[in-house]
Amino acid sequence: MDKGIIFIISGPAGSGKGTVVNLLREKMPELGVSVSATTRKPRPGESEGVNYYYISREDFLSRIENDEILEYTEYCGNMYGTLKSEACRILDEGRDIILEIEVEGALQVKKLMPRDTVMIMLLAPTPRELEGRLRGRGTESDDVIEKRLRRAKEEILKASNYDYIVTNETGKSSECADKIKNIIQSEHTKYSRMENFIAKYNADLDEIVQ
Repeated sequence: MDKGIIFIISGPAGSGKGTVVNLLREKMPELGVSVSATTRKPRPGESEGVNYYYISREDFLSRIENDEILEYTEYCGNMYGTLKSEACRILDEGRDIILEIEVEGALQVKKLMPRDTVMIMLLAPTPRELEGRLRGRGTESDDVIEKRLRRAKEEILKASNYDYIVTNETGKSSECADKIKNIIQSEHTKYSRMENFIAKYNADLDEIVQ
């Protein structure tokens, strides 16, 4: 059975990551979902191993030190991250995983699992369009929007670390999800991922051609 691949989707606020990833999951329901770990307490109705794996801060920090966390972040005093064991379980089942994470987290994953990770950066078609989307939300102040645009510049400066750059045209999120679906399918046919198949193919030919 072929091993799965980690596909990372990241990009600036306003690039439409959430919408595109949701559409991609609809188009490819076989994609694996990695349950994250967190140091916060469960909320009413949440279940262990379904919503999160709930662990102590000490345990979380120990796992970081032992390279057992693929990527992590801290928000409102709580830590959140992707467990390496959870990702490997899904990959070993032959299923791909989609991770919608920030650039720093993406680089953490790539460092730990370089051969199993494909990084895709999602962008609005133009910086003006990105600004227009942020302002069009009508939920943030000018100062917050300015910070998001500055952050976008920082993220795009790291685009050279990514394998693919995909633009999400306004009103064409479904088409954008199709582009990423094509990338996922194409990655599985790269020679580097087909070496075992080729080796077996040649061995079978040897039995036929004496």
